[in-house]
Amino acid sequence: MISKSELKTKRKGKGKMSGWIIILIIIAVLGTGGAIGWSYLSKEHNEAKNLPLNGVDFSKLNDGTYIGEYEGGMYKWRSCKVQVIVTSGKVTDIKILEHKENQKPEFTGKLYDRVIKSQSLQVDTISGATLTSKAYLKAVENALIKAQKR
Repeated sequence: MISKSELKTKRKGKGKMSGWIIILIIIAVLGTGGAIGWSYLSKEHNEAKNLPLNGVDFSKLNDGTYIGEYEGGMYKWRSCKVQVIVTSGKVTDIKILEHKENQKPEFTGKLYDRVIKSQSLQVDTISGATLTSKAYLKAVENALIKAQKR
């Protein structure tokens, strides 16, 4: 027959073992969730990184006010809408009308000032926000495609 102290010792061992199993299951679930999340994030980053910006000839712009939108990529994280003003065949003003990311006006101001100064979309992006910068430039490109002289 088993004594009470031997029975308690056996029960304590089982409790420790099941605790470790629960911890391992939690770690496995978190690891799997992290891997799946990283996969989605990585696809979005690759799409944004490879976003082409070459559809506008700045020497052929009609004067006017144009609205451009970019849907924000695969998961719509960077969707935005801009207003671009062309005067005397040159881009003179760009304003962000809508955006999903909560960017400060200094961010878009810096980026759009570069476009206005160079009269090109081939400008340096904002450090630390390269993918968002490219999305915002794509919205400008979509507006300027409407402004091109035919």
